Amino acid sequence: MKFEYTDGHNKDFIELCHGLDEFLNELVGGEENRAEYIQYNKLDDIHDVVIAYDNDIPVGSASFKKYDDENAEVKRVFVKEEYRGQGISNELMKMLEQRAREKGFKYFILESGEPLVSAMALYRKIGYKVIPNYGQYVNMEESICMKKKL
Repeated sequence: MKFEYTDGHNKDFIELCHGLDEFLNELVGGEENRAEYIQYNKLDDIHDVVIAYDNDIPVGSASFKKYDDENAEVKRVFVKEEYRGQGISNELMKMLEQRAREKGFKYFILESGEPLVSAMALYRKIGYKVIPNYGQYVNMEESICMKKKL
């Protein structure tokens, strides 16, 4: 497995994001059931991405974008189903946290939800704590927001 830093315009990252969207649609019973979240997952503001490759096949990715001067927001964390359980998401998050520290961010924040069982377990395991919902997620009851000091 090899890991590469890139940006939100990378074709492999875009392909993995489509896979994430398909996974989320299946999980919640269709795109219409997550419609209010889609607007917050655009790739335009994502400049920092890590992609995991099995040989030359993109199998997972994670990214972040600037939220404010201290906080970066984790976005679009995904590992293809057949590669889950191998520690790839954990390594993606470690590398993402390192990149955010290098860029001067003090905290990572993120939004997730209980239906994302594996993601929630990962975030808790690596030190993320539940916080009050922030920004656009304040009035979204299904959202769970988390934070970690980098």
